[in-house]
Amino acid sequence: MDVNYFGALWATRAVLPGMRERRAGRILQVSSLGGLVAYPALGIYQASKWALEGVSESLAAEVAAYGIYVTLIEPVMFPTGLATASPQARQEPAYAHAREALYAGAGAAGLTPGDPAATAEALLALADTPEPPLRVLFGTGGLEALRAEYSGRLAGLEQWDHVARLAQGKPGGS
Repeated sequence: MDVNYFGALWATRAVLPGMRERRAGRILQVSSLGGLVAYPALGIYQASKWALEGVSESLAAEVAAYGIYVTLIEPVMFPTGLATASPQARQEPAYAHAREALYAGAGAAGLTPGDPAATAEALLALADTPEPPLRVLFGTGGLEALRAEYSGRLAGLEQWDHVARLAQGKPGGS
């Protein structure tokens, strides 16, 4: 949380006054496909990225009037060392099955690691775009993963819509 969320939040807050004064700016936040889809065995990491997603999306709406663009960069899979064991985090043996399924699922889905050196050109393309997007995937396979995730979310919400309506109550409180 300190690096992925608070670090980005504090750096953003530091540059915003000057951007508002100039009425122009670009904020590029490095999130993750894991900021859009929760995978087992990565919950703490993904919580930091989901927090960054929420604050960045809200910020984008708040600063648009000042000519400031916020873009969430969503790397799909890059060899960054994230999958290596951290000395600060003990891997709970009870969840070994979840870690194994995560790595097997990534391979089965055709997610292949991208080249970190190639991201520089993509970053420059974003910086040069007159109206950059709120979100952009870096790497391949992410769009397919998001289609599956979001269609599953919608199906689940539709299946339980009767409970949502029950919780609404009746008009007038009766």
